[in-house]
Amino acid sequence: MFYGLNKFIKSLFPRRLFYRALLIVAVPIIALQLLITIVFFDSLWIKTNKGMTRALVGEIKTFIAAYDNEKYNKNNNLSGLFSIYLDLNVDYREDEFIIKEQNNRWFSPIDRNLRRELKDNIGSGNYWFNTVAYKELIHINIRHDTGYFELFIPKDRVTSTSARVFALWITLPALLLIAISIIFLKNQTRPIVNLAKAAERFGRGENIDEYRPSGALEIRKAGLEFDKMRKRIMRHLNQRSEMLSGISHDLRTPLTRLKLQLAFIKDNDLSKKMSLDIDEMEKMLNEYLQFTSSNYQEKNETFDISELINDTIIKYDNDYISKTLVPRIYINGRKNLIERTLNNLINNALKYAEKIDLHLSKKNNNILITIDDDGPGIPENEYENVFKPFYKIDKSRGASKSSVGLGLSIASDIIQSHGGNILLEKSPLNGLRVKIFLPL
Repeated sequence: MFYGLNKFIKSLFPRRLFYRALLIVAVPIIALQLLITIVFFDSLWIKTNKGMTRALVGEIKTFIAAYDNEKYNKNNNLSGLFSIYLDLNVDYREDEFIIKEQNNRWFSPIDRNLRRELKDNIGSGNYWFNTVAYKELIHINIRHDTGYFELFIPKDRVTSTSARVFALWITLPALLLIAISIIFLKNQTRPIVNLAKAAERFGRGENIDEYRPSGALEIRKAGLEFDKMRKRIMRHLNQRSEMLSGISHDLRTPLTRLKLQLAFIKDNDLSKKMSLDIDEMEKMLNEYLQFTSSNYQEKNETFDISELINDTIIKYDNDYISKTLVPRIYINGRKNLIERTLNNLINNALKYAEKIDLHLSKKNNNILITIDDDGPGIPENEYENVFKPFYKIDKSRGASKSSVGLGLSIASDIIQSHGGNILLEKSPLNGLRVKIFLPL
């Protein structure tokens, strides 16, 4: 139960560092502003409004009391005095008091305070008011004798205008602080993003320019260690290439001399057998060099993989190879290496199968290439092993003596260097299915 709840809570939080850091900065600011706002509205603004409304109702009661007092002459324009000195516009009407439909705005502090004070001081059913009919005035009717008093009161008599200023001063600094936080967080997370992009490009085998670490001390240190690791790997690959070039030169020269010497052997059977052995040695040597040669020499380019697959199939000129290709799918990668992978897989299928079916599709940001054949297939428990270098099974596809077990290893290395993956499954043609996933 707690694990599921914890997993649900984690799913609500953003996954990227930038948004997590922004959440850490923004949430306390917003919470503090909300707390200050609540305290202000509860202890100052609402109480001030209540006091102003209570004073207004008290003035209305004073006017009614003065109006009813026989000592005051009603012709002395009592309404004018209250209008001049108290900003209380009152007019008595002899018409029958009509209770109009009340527009109850329960969420409005002005309406709540007026309703409470009028009910306590005037009595329920003896008043009516409207705070929305006029922009700057409040319309109030109060029953009195055979008629009613009609009052028009400025809204600033019952509410403080400082609330808008306060809300403005509360909101603008918060937005300004969050905007400044976003700018600083962008600058702090940019080195991490650059480091991740550089590592991703290097992992795919791309040749990246000189990487310059930046940012905080910890991020800069991680970037320096990555750059050191990258240089050590590149130095190792260059040394390996130089070593392989020497091995290639040293081994090919004796093999060439052996081929020339075979021409002078009079025994044709012996010469033929030795020639086959030399050819097999050359083929094995080529596969070794192909497997260990560096893939970092070729630069990335954008190309149409649909066209590449179609051209590769045409070169075989085999009617038993069928295809279903989605046209115009462009990817960025090393074109020659992708072509080498396709050739390895198609050649491997042609050794053991008669019918081959290739399918190319695109889904979201990935492409899928499937190669199906009707050959004997590979046992399911060998799917992982056949990708190991120099691994050969004793049956099915491992029966070829000329093979050294590097075809699928080379294909797997090339696909993974492009950020993809390669899997083996049972084919609908009862043979082997090779599935290749590549990111667009």
